[in-house]
Amino acid sequence: MSVHDTHSFAVYVRTLGRGPGRSRSLTRDEAFDALRQILAGEALPEQVGAFLMLLRYRGEDPDEMAGLVDAARTELPAWDVGRVDLDWPSYADGRTRGAAHFLHAAKLIAARGTRVLLHGLPGGPGREAIAEGLAETNIPITETEAETRAALEAGGIAFVPTTIIAPGLARLLSLRGVLGLRSPMNTVARLLNPFAAAAGVDGVFHPPYIHLHLEASKRLNRPRLAVLKGGGGEAERRPEKPITVHLLRGQTVEELLFPALCGADADDGTKGSATVQATLALAFLALGEAETVASAEEKARIESP
Repeated sequence: MSVHDTHSFAVYVRTLGRGPGRSRSLTRDEAFDALRQILAGEALPEQVGAFLMLLRYRGEDPDEMAGLVDAARTELPAWDVGRVDLDWPSYADGRTRGAAHFLHAAKLIAARGTRVLLHGLPGGPGREAIAEGLAETNIPITETEAETRAALEAGGIAFVPTTIIAPGLARLLSLRGVLGLRSPMNTVARLLNPFAAAAGVDGVFHPPYIHLHLEASKRLNRPRLAVLKGGGGEAERRPEKPITVHLLRGQTVEELLFPALCGADADDGTKGSATVQATLALAFLALGEAETVASAEEKARIESP
């Protein structure tokens, strides 16, 4: 600590914000301790705002992100909900998006015996389409260990609000309206994988974040993760144009180019059906089911002239 510091958290703000040539990213251990202090209520509000915006201004770093995720996981409840096969985060604002077709894809995945755990924000400003989609698909929003386990056993799918499993992280996410900008906590939430699923899907809005998510996931030892520039920033594959999906397996990343499945001028019904099938293929890819990926692609081509 500097002789001028009056608070233990000040070192992290100073490290990030000292200026050109002097500031640096945090190490994984430093990032862990910084978020631990924030979640424990030890950092002052002024420090929290400065910390989040300095992280954003500098650009997010994979080691920092891994440390932040490590810290965020410390507040997760010790729930036993049984096996979870596929982690599906949902955190995009999606203010201009239409229907949340990825929820229909997740429901279809679950219907075949895969246990899918969605987590995120089930409603609120910019999330109206998500709330509508959850109601339309009858995906249960669960708030306790017993409810989540029962939902997974009965239908293979549940949506757990971040406010329930990671309330401190949820409070930091809510600061977007106060700070006027997205903070790195959005990335942390997407990489949380709260129930240690063996596979996951991850959508980003801005392509440069793909590399960040993959590199941080390597450090977090995620077994399988499929990352793409998703529709509205969600893990949803848009079918109107070719897209590259980045598949992490252990420490190896493979880039897979998928073709368009319908034209940009297709009607809403055709686009919706093709989006569901394309997103199904994304999930099958994450799960390691190559033959089912091909089947979903072919079905989309048949139904989307």
